[in-house]
Amino acid sequence: METGERLAKRAARELATSSKSSAIAAGPVERPPPPAELVDAINQIFALFRINYHNQFYSAFADTALLDQAKRLWLESLRHLPPGVLLVAARALIEAEAYLPTLSRMLAACDEQLAALGLPTPRAAYREACNAPSPKAAHDWSHPAVYYAGRALGWDRLRSAPERDSWPEFQRHYRDWCRRALSGEILALPAAPAPAPAAPVDRAEGHRRLQALRRELES
Repeated sequence: METGERLAKRAARELATSSKSSAIAAGPVERPPPPAELVDAINQIFALFRINYHNQFYSAFADTALLDQAKRLWLESLRHLPPGVLLVAARALIEAEAYLPTLSRMLAACDEQLAALGLPTPRAAYREACNAPSPKAAHDWSHPAVYYAGRALGWDRLRSAPERDSWPEFQRHYRDWCRRALSGEILALPAAPAPAPAAPVDRAEGHRRLQALRRELES
């Protein structure tokens, strides 16, 4: 198991790599600043970790620079979730984990909280979206967020792309739709397509069927 200091340094490297990658992308990507409530939630989570994992915490974040980098990384990775979900997940981790939680463990704990609120986990949602028959709007979806995440990714890509490509993309879309659902947005599924009308029966065929029914009733 990695020590707290090694985890913090790895998080810092990931953040630095992410920053370098974004710098060479074509055109700047403008993102709105995170809401103050989310920043406050991240600060509360790290305060809870400091109290409950005292020695591990100070070993991992030996200086302010490392702590600030970790907070920025967590803020960026968790910004799709409501602050309330983050705080409940952090408290659940404190009650269950003997070691300072990693970001991946925090994400998993948040997924567990989403499931408790009626939203399937991202992996379950991905399997459902992959296996749903067509027409998609007629499927009995476990939650509208699953349908909209699949539609946002594209049903053709979901069907044809390898999982190593489609799964991360679906996960991003799904978490965005979960955030919208948890923020109070009503996600209504589109109306199921009407069944195709029955093919018309010509008069001779209709007469033949009627005669066959009469013979059946008389026998």
